[in-house]
Amino acid sequence: MKQIRFLLLLIFLSAFSAVAQIAPNKYFIQFTDKNHSPYSLLRPEEFLTARAIARRQAHDIPIVENDIPVNQSYIDKVAGFGVKILNHSRWMNGVTIYTTDSVALDSIEHLPFVKQTLFFKAGTPRKSPYFKNEKVDVTPPKKEKTVSASEKKYGSALTQIKQINGIGLHEKGYRGQGMVIAILDAGYSDVPQHPLFDSLRDEGRLLGTKDFVNPGGNVYPQHYHGRMVLSCMAADDPGTMIGTAPKASYWLLRTEDASTENIIEEYNWVSGAEFADSVGADVINSSLGYIGFDDTTVSHPYADMDGKTCVSTIGAEIAASKGILVVNSAGNEGNSNTFPWISAPADGDSVFTIGAVDGSGHRASFSSIGPTFDGRIKPTVMAMGQGTAVAGSTGVTFGNGTSFSSPVMAGMSACLWQAHPTATNMQIIAALKATASQSAAPDSLMGWGIPDFAKADSLLQITAGLPSVSKQVLVNAYPNPFYSYLKVRINGFKGDLMVQLVDLSGRVVYRQLEHESFKTKTVYLNGLDRLLPGFYLLKITGEQQVYVGKVMKQ
Repeated sequence: MKQIRFLLLLIFLSAFSAVAQIAPNKYFIQFTDKNHSPYSLLRPEEFLTARAIARRQAHDIPIVENDIPVNQSYIDKVAGFGVKILNHSRWMNGVTIYTTDSVALDSIEHLPFVKQTLFFKAGTPRKSPYFKNEKVDVTPPKKEKTVSASEKKYGSALTQIKQINGIGLHEKGYRGQGMVIAILDAGYSDVPQHPLFDSLRDEGRLLGTKDFVNPGGNVYPQHYHGRMVLSCMAADDPGTMIGTAPKASYWLLRTEDASTENIIEEYNWVSGAEFADSVGADVINSSLGYIGFDDTTVSHPYADMDGKTCVSTIGAEIAASKGILVVNSAGNEGNSNTFPWISAPADGDSVFTIGAVDGSGHRASFSSIGPTFDGRIKPTVMAMGQGTAVAGSTGVTFGNGTSFSSPVMAGMSACLWQAHPTATNMQIIAALKATASQSAAPDSLMGWGIPDFAKADSLLQITAGLPSVSKQVLVNAYPNPFYSYLKVRINGFKGDLMVQLVDLSGRVVYRQLEHESFKTKTVYLNGLDRLLPGFYLLKITGEQQVYVGKVMKQ
């Protein structure tokens, strides 16, 4: 992660020019540098909150130049030409502005600290392009045949949380307490009075709002989409609906203009992600995606889905490099004959990309597919996005869309991270991939499949605190998947050797002790046909070394 930060910045600075028309009368101004800044990397408390700094310290993430705010003197000189400053972006080192004054724009272009110019024309507005394939008030999933007393409290949301085996985390007390989730969306209508969010408001866990589409505006009346997304996580009305992170705290950020689709929304996305970082968010949920624009000449071709081209993707990758778990919907283009692939920023390598399944675990036909243009598997995993319980204008309704599978996964992931606070964002993703239904054979329709949060919790418990393995230690286990035996070739261990297979409950199901010292050896594990099919950890312990790897019983 650390190695890509500087490269990402170079790519970003070279890929985007200084003054880009990114919506009608709206432009992005990119600056050449951050020279003469009053801020210092040695005093991060002047531009980052204590939570943001603590996240970096906890995961050994350095504070670097792109953390420093945009040079205020540059902003003041741009504003001096009478233009309206909309948003700042420290990661992109620039600002978005509004102006109808071509003379002012020309003067800005010639400022010595402004880079070269690139213009995009504005197209004909169209309504809600990203949300067009989503449906609300759809048929709910089949009711569970047997429901325990503890499950009844989840109400209409039972299937979507039970499918990913998340109830156990809640029963252990991990319901998102202390975790901060930032939502990037189009609006949050009815949230101030909706009964599903009573405890969110009453307990002071609604931390704030911010509008990046209309700075200073009210995020609530603009659209209903964010309300439905929020409910998948934050709903807390026992017997009616409980979300996946009902006790987390939330920031509601508006980055999406639902009535049009212009490139400025990707810039808004980055500014929103930067804000989420600065206030110390642990998780970002983005049920948004970018492919086509009102100006079709700048729409993204498949080639742009390479994890390093789109503005929002680059921003998402930087957010992940700051230690944030970035969760994004895969998209709803799976039925398209021309562009069935995931959209930006879901193509990011470090982005946790979520596709949609129905209540029975079957892939929803609308769920966008991979691979990315450069051949990486996407989506990452799946969650319920067909027939998902969401907040209607007053009560509960049901919806179809990866917009809903993403927050189902984001909220539950926040609870898993709460249970394992020393894990990194990438370790949380890795544990969920390793314990998902298709972990042995991921594909570009469902990625690693449907995660099992109880197994991921066990995996993180088993691997927590293990000593690091020397670079000289090499272990190769085959065949993998195995059936009746496993051959393990080991190099680099010293002294007596304990070889174990551990299931995801932490129970040792096979144990073999080797007494001799050696440098390279092959160990045979026989009689494994008695084990149940599924995922196991291969644990090898030497005198001062421990190796843990994943194997699969077929």
